[in-house]
Amino acid sequence: MNKVRVAITQEPDATDLPLPHYQTEGAAGVDLYAAVKEPVILQPGERALVPTGIRIALPPGYEAQVRPRSGLAIRHGIGLLNAPGTIDSDYRGEIQVILINWGQEPFVIRRGERIAQLVVAPVARVEWELVPELPPTARGEGGFGHTGR
Repeated sequence: MNKVRVAITQEPDATDLPLPHYQTEGAAGVDLYAAVKEPVILQPGERALVPTGIRIALPPGYEAQVRPRSGLAIRHGIGLLNAPGTIDSDYRGEIQVILINWGQEPFVIRRGERIAQLVVAPVARVEWELVPELPPTARGEGGFGHTGR
């Protein structure tokens, strides 16, 4: 199993919240917790920037992806507007999550609730090579819906 050491700090008003951790041995992401002071009511169609109370220092060559939680999505219609959100290795601010209520009922975000998951992954750096034309493939220029399915 590939492990990477990531430095983490908690905001002074979030030390009562758990640090992100894996819920199972096979989990790809760690849970992020809402560090709201008071409950936040998210009406249908509304979005909110929800603090997590943590900051991280990823090593160069890694990113962290903020992803929705499937349980919140299916049960309440709660998603992330910019999923996955990307945290770059040089970002040192508090991690915040842009939640949106796609559901039909108001949703209450409470302190300590698991609101998203975070996946740390390696990143490849691109060196562009300008060429006169691209090598052909069977797909070619086929785009959205090109397979007819």
